[in-house]
Amino acid sequence: MSRIRFDPAGWAWSFCFLAVSVFVLHSPAMAQDTFAKIKQRGEIVVGTELQFAPFEFLQGETPVGFDVDLIDRMAKDWGVKVSWVDLPWASVLPALEAKKFDMVVAGTTRSKARLDRYDMTLPIGDATVALIKRANDSSINKPADIQGKVVASMKGSEQLQTLEDYAKTLPGGAKEIKVYIGSPNAYADLAAGRVSAVATSLPNLLYLQKNNPQFQVVLPPFGPPAYLAWVLPKTPASVPLLDAVNAEITKFDKDGTIQELQIKWFGKAVPLPYENVPPPVH
Repeated sequence: MSRIRFDPAGWAWSFCFLAVSVFVLHSPAMAQDTFAKIKQRGEIVVGTELQFAPFEFLQGETPVGFDVDLIDRMAKDWGVKVSWVDLPWASVLPALEAKKFDMVVAGTTRSKARLDRYDMTLPIGDATVALIKRANDSSINKPADIQGKVVASMKGSEQLQTLEDYAKTLPGGAKEIKVYIGSPNAYADLAAGRVSAVATSLPNLLYLQKNNPQFQVVLPPFGPPAYLAWVLPKTPASVPLLDAVNAEITKFDKDGTIQELQIKWFGKAVPLPYENVPPPVH
């Protein structure tokens, strides 16, 4: 039977080597750099739900929208292509945590809970919440008119939370708040009269109204000011990618690209806070 001889001096040197190795392997500088890997393979893989017009949606089989144009221009600067993973919204952030893609390119509202769990880019859109109704429905002329009515928003969204909070401030509340997996189903039920209004971000609703005269946006918006951003894992490996994305957003704001894409997709340019992003209320 073999024996293991205990050598105090050798053990000490081995322990020091092991400690240094662990430190190096787990230090941010030595972590696998996601941005470097993207450039090496010539592809960035992004997750989204392609049902959030005008930010990201499908025309036939082709992804289009504000976010699509923006990430395409970034990818061109980086010399890589963009590959999309399209999932129901409730599955997108869990899939990011499961490392199914490099980042989330979707209109995602900045919130306290999300900023605690993920890294989020500079704002790419306005997330102030508003309502949309059927254009021929004269019973809703302001947000408070949803009292006693069936309204809707999307599962897992900050817009749903804002709607629920707002309904609690009304004397009678809402009759019911329906939760939908995707906005197309909510809009279909709105058109059919199964819900009286749908709540989501104002830019999305302005786009919907522009392209569907049967719908009308209910103004003013309600709830606190909020902003949309893209999402990355909160890991050292993702920091270079976050820095690269934010550098591109800043550059595109200064050279007019952001404003150009806003006019293309929203109908007007909307100033966004880049230097001092206000903290989310929720």
